[in-house]
Amino acid sequence: MPSPTVEDYVRAVYALGLESTDGAASVTRLAATLGVTRGSVSAMVRKLKEAKLAKAEPYGGVRLTAKGRRLALDVVRRHRLIEVFLVEKLGLDWSEVHEEAHRLEHSISAKVLDRLDAYLGHPTSDPHGAPIPDANGKLQQATLTPLAELSKNDRAVVARVSDQSPEFLEFAAAHGLRPGTPIRVTAVDGPARTLTVRAKGRSPVSLSLDAARSIQVEV
Repeated sequence: MPSPTVEDYVRAVYALGLESTDGAASVTRLAATLGVTRGSVSAMVRKLKEAKLAKAEPYGGVRLTAKGRRLALDVVRRHRLIEVFLVEKLGLDWSEVHEEAHRLEHSISAKVLDRLDAYLGHPTSDPHGAPIPDANGKLQQATLTPLAELSKNDRAVVARVSDQSPEFLEFAAAHGLRPGTPIRVTAVDGPARTLTVRAKGRSPVSLSLDAARSIQVEV
């Protein structure tokens, strides 16, 4: 069974690959994401290559193999199902479950995970709106738009909040910016790089465009 460190690395490569234009994760971004040195990343990448979990070219990015992608999606599934359980069944706030799920994801067995999935009713997304892979590693990916790309008077529904920091999640919750909530853009200030949005039943709130990119919506 892969070590927790290996699982953390393949999940990080997977996540960063989704964000990059070429589908690869750079050593620099991996180091920043995992809080380690570039040398530590280089050493681990060599181990991932030996285990046939990843491939990398000199001075190029790191990409997962098919085997590595399967492992990454399995880790993602564990993490997001645990988050659903912690929020829906144990009543934890969505701003505090990321770290708790990270601690638990490495120790839960496949048998218990499948039972947990069934117990929860086979959810397709976690409390933040991120899709949950099924037991075969398949994702139900919706076409989402960053809130920052909307114009004045556009209406949409919040689908996902990708910034996992407790501070941002607390801010989003305080202003009703949770998945499933209808919203309307009331103003866009280009020079100031801000956007004002109003969630149903709430007062308008202004966000920087950078912050608004952390909220994805269905238009």
